[in-house]
Amino acid sequence: MRRFIATAVSCLMATATFAEDLDAKTAADLLPQAKQEGKVIVYAFTSRIGRVEKAFEAAYPGIDMVTFDMSSTEQIARIKSEAQAGLPGADVIYISDAPVVLTELLANNLVISYVPPRVAGTVADQYKSPLLAQRLSTKVLMYNEEAHPDGSPIKNLWDLTKPEWKGRVIMVDPLQRGDYLDLMTEIVLKSDEMAKSYEAAFGKAIALTDGNENAGEQFISALFANDLVLVGSTDDLNKAIGAKGQEKPPIGFTSYSDRRDNEDEGWALQVANDVTPSNGIVFPAFLALNSKQANPAAARLAVDFLMGDDSKNGGEGFKPFYVAGDWATRSDITPHKDAIPLADFKGWQIAPAETAKIRADVADFILALQ
Repeated sequence: MRRFIATAVSCLMATATFAEDLDAKTAADLLPQAKQEGKVIVYAFTSRIGRVEKAFEAAYPGIDMVTFDMSSTEQIARIKSEAQAGLPGADVIYISDAPVVLTELLANNLVISYVPPRVAGTVADQYKSPLLAQRLSTKVLMYNEEAHPDGSPIKNLWDLTKPEWKGRVIMVDPLQRGDYLDLMTEIVLKSDEMAKSYEAAFGKAIALTDGNENAGEQFISALFANDLVLVGSTDDLNKAIGAKGQEKPPIGFTSYSDRRDNEDEGWALQVANDVTPSNGIVFPAFLALNSKQANPAAARLAVDFLMGDDSKNGGEGFKPFYVAGDWATRSDITPHKDAIPLADFKGWQIAPAETAKIRADVADFILALQ
């Protein structure tokens, strides 16, 4: 038994040392082993991963990048089930929903951190620990700029609860998509700001009703009572808000970066930035490794590629994300010319640990409203 334990400990130490050796290697050093592996599997919460796949395979012939586009909620469930079944799953995890990723995946060693040495010095500590954030994304209030050429028709979040917006506010069901649940949770966490904004909107202090415990819950209750429309996908939501030719289009919460599809889809999506107290949330898009990746060198090469090359716009690896509405975490990538500077953006940057504490309670609260 002692010999067995000693052997097992020795194997674990060797595995850890091997991983550390790979972590320190440059992309050029990783390439020979990555070519021997010949494949890397990536789970991603964005369809833009398809463009990364083509660019990666062009840059590294002989290494097949196999990508799966699924929401962060779907990824989390799949990663857990694969780990329980002993299946290898993805090598690279590209995912949002930080509160769950950190408390359920990272905390249980289902994913591990990897920061390519080439970019380590260009990413602030807050964006490379405990996991590497490739960029910052959003769930914020968006409107139809064709119907509202003078700017957002909403200046205060509480305006969404007024009669003129009854049945005209739309969002993806927060019980189906974690990033939308994070948005609702942040509204509760920012209840003091929501209370001040209520007074600004209605000229009187907020009075809590119907058992609501704070201004955030009061807002969510009022939003549902004003016939909030829940849909199943961001594609449906973006079309509903952004489609041209509408006299009274709805308004709703989606990704600021979805404006990139305006020309191709015939939309007129625009972000409502001048909103009190905030237009929504800003959150990290993580790059992590499966703790038991089948293709360790190719996995690290893929993460390095997704972080962008050394050009000012990140090159082909970062090109799908170099759009207004996504902010690179690398300080040496020039902000997109059409983007609102992050410092001027009204979205709340979430604190995942704080969100995680009450997220389940907010989900139960919303379930009762539905």
